[in-house]
Amino acid sequence: MSEKKRNAPITKSYTDDIRKYLRVSSTSTDGEIKDLIRAARDDLVLGGLKPAKVNREADALIKRAVGTYVKAEYGLDNPDSEKYRAAYTDLKQRLSLSDEYKA
Repeated sequence: MSEKKRNAPITKSYTDDIRKYLRVSSTSTDGEIKDLIRAARDDLVLGGLKPAKVNREADALIKRAVGTYVKAEYGLDNPDSEKYRAAYTDLKQRLSLSDEYKA
């Protein structure tokens, strides 16, 4: 995967939406959130999804997958991380079976 595709820009509104999903109002951890968004996108592509689909911020299923990944990995004290990690893995697997999403 090319650097350009792997590092697609993350808009402020997308970061804001993911922060809301985390129920975080402060922007002080936006760096960590953006790193996790990039990691989620990379993981989805490694899982066999089309980079163009993964980087479409308007796609509701991709946004849910990215949000769930971030929720699983965000912060150090997350008692629900395993639950969110399992939900992310399930959604990633279902997306990888879809002709619309798989590479």
